[in-house]
Amino acid sequence: MTPHNSAKAGDYADSVLLPGDPLRAKWIAENFFEDAVEVNAVRNCLGYTGTYKGQRVSVQATGMGQPSLSIYVHELINFYGVKNLIRVGTCGGLSEKVAVRDLVIAQGATTDSTLVKDAFGPYNFAPIADFDLLRDCVARAEVAGLNYHVGNMVSSDIFYHDDGLKSYEAVIRHGALGVEMEAAALYTLAARFGVKALAVCTMTDSLITGAALSAADRQSSLRDMVTLALDVAINA
Repeated sequence: MTPHNSAKAGDYADSVLLPGDPLRAKWIAENFFEDAVEVNAVRNCLGYTGTYKGQRVSVQATGMGQPSLSIYVHELINFYGVKNLIRVGTCGGLSEKVAVRDLVIAQGATTDSTLVKDAFGPYNFAPIADFDLLRDCVARAEVAGLNYHVGNMVSSDIFYHDDGLKSYEAVIRHGALGVEMEAAALYTLAARFGVKALAVCTMTDSLITGAALSAADRQSSLRDMVTLALDVAINA
């Protein structure tokens, strides 16, 4: 057990899905898992383990932002032996070619976070996805006929930028597809501890066009994303 997690050794599967929202973790467990068991409820950051297509798998909420995710990911790897971590979240769109409901599969993650910057001295570390997970996810998305994009995600520690979209001008000019708040820290920790990680996000609100998903469309899009991520997780 840790200060943030009441699970016991062996309670988590080797592969864990990582939504930010605790209620989304609960929704995944209730709608996709068989024989789901709650393994963590400390601070209401819910975690569950069950089976999907006969394979053991887990889901653990990480809260909002890279500092919160870093706590849970560090502990999942170092205290619970998790080997494969797949973030399932939402992102804002930074490209006109990414429509609402589309998936952004993060090949890399640019960040403004000192969690990454301060760890590497003079080097600008480039946090990237595990290639095996990335390749499998893209192949499965293709077979399923999902609208997806592979490229650079932006992981920002700031949700409300004073200068709005202007703050993203440089990364937009260099082809960034979406913005969220967790992927770069996930990829950095996975690299540090020698495990596999991938971030897959549904684009729900375009910062470029202003288009946004309705509540009903958001739920159905998340279902497609979670199904894809689970299929990757149980084959990792």
